[in-house]
Amino acid sequence: MESRVRIFHDRRDAGKRLAARLEHLRGDDPIVLGLPRGGVPVAAEVARALGAPLDVILVRKLGLPYQPELAMGAIGEGGVRVLNEDVIRLCNVHPHEIDRVEAHERAELERRARVLRGDRPPLRLEDRTVIIIDDGIATGSTARAALLVARAHHASRVILAVPVAAPDTVRALAGDADEIISLETPRAFAAVGQWYDDFSATSEDEVRALLETTSEDPTGSTLHPNIDPPAGAATVGDPHYDVEITTGAVTLPGDLNIPANPVGIVIFVHGSGSSRHSPRNRFVADALNQVGLATLLFDLLTPEEELDRANVFDIELLGKRLVDVTRWVHENPMTRVLPIGYFGASTGAAAALWAAAEPDAPVRAIVSRGGRPDLAGPRLTQVHAATLLIVGSHDELVLELNRDVGHRLSTEHRLKIISGATHLFEEPGTLEMVADLAGQWFTSHLQPT
Repeated sequence: MESRVRIFHDRRDAGKRLAARLEHLRGDDPIVLGLPRGGVPVAAEVARALGAPLDVILVRKLGLPYQPELAMGAIGEGGVRVLNEDVIRLCNVHPHEIDRVEAHERAELERRARVLRGDRPPLRLEDRTVIIIDDGIATGSTARAALLVARAHHASRVILAVPVAAPDTVRALAGDADEIISLETPRAFAAVGQWYDDFSATSEDEVRALLETTSEDPTGSTLHPNIDPPAGAATVGDPHYDVEITTGAVTLPGDLNIPANPVGIVIFVHGSGSSRHSPRNRFVADALNQVGLATLLFDLLTPEEELDRANVFDIELLGKRLVDVTRWVHENPMTRVLPIGYFGASTGAAAALWAAAEPDAPVRAIVSRGGRPDLAGPRLTQVHAATLLIVGSHDELVLELNRDVGHRLSTEHRLKIISGATHLFEEPGTLEMVADLAGQWFTSHLQPT
């Protein structure tokens, strides 16, 4: 199948190939901007090859107050704000609501700027050719925000360049860029990571290292030398295995990480509209690897199945898939001796509880992040695994649902509320708290027997 073909070894390999395609821009004296975090290693290779200044472009989408996944605009550094007046008018968003959303997103943007760039000011884009680079484009929402922000900074020409992108997305973005360059636009596109052998999460430390290892030439331009990323910076687990797991008539890809002397294994069950490449789940998985837990992230649905939105919310289907994956873990020679836990997010938490209710389920511990355990229905009373429910204090509807579910669980359980967090735990430090709580819960409940 085309969806299993890997085109690039890693982001550096993709960056070198992309640089060759962009060689014609060398004479334009361009600025290269990487979208953090995964786009920066790609951009670093392009900047080195073109002898161009390297920086990050930091943007935040402005989601509607009551439907944050729908963007009404975007913000960038330097006070830049770009609004979609049509969306604002149709949804009757008041100016004070826009200001409130912007204040929240700008605080996070400024935090990321301090973390990634330190005290260095962003590069000036006015009257420059700007090349915006990411490691790939799926939906294109962040790329579109970056293009609009670069325009607002009065760049003379804005080019979007990526190693791989969904064909429909490239067409949709055509009006936002002067030029779009994608080395590959495969028809069977489901997720960016499927086109890389190594799509390990890029850490903030790696981004800082790539930016800090720059030097200034006599004209004041920031030039990026030929450097290697810091040892281990792009490694989530050691060793890492790309696996395929058969469940029913389909085969699902997975990423298995087994650290030295693991004390257990945690199977990740992603939420609706996500995949095994979920950056939040990968962040938590990395943290669990560091405390001695093996992790398995896998796709619950095939690319074709994802086209039918009903499948995303079919908890029984997802739960049965998880049962088969758990059986694979229980029988695999590398993992069969390891106690098993589930980490579920959103609807994935419901699938985790559904599967844990099976009479012979070997799972000992469950952690739900912003989950919808209520969707597991009557099977909740049959769950025997120790369950930790983590919810943000500002995720009010989901918090109320989790409080209700807590009264229906007969097994050991606990509700932990993260102060100041919303549904996606995007606020500074909140996802770190989730990872820490999950690590403590799993290490205390997955003791080998």
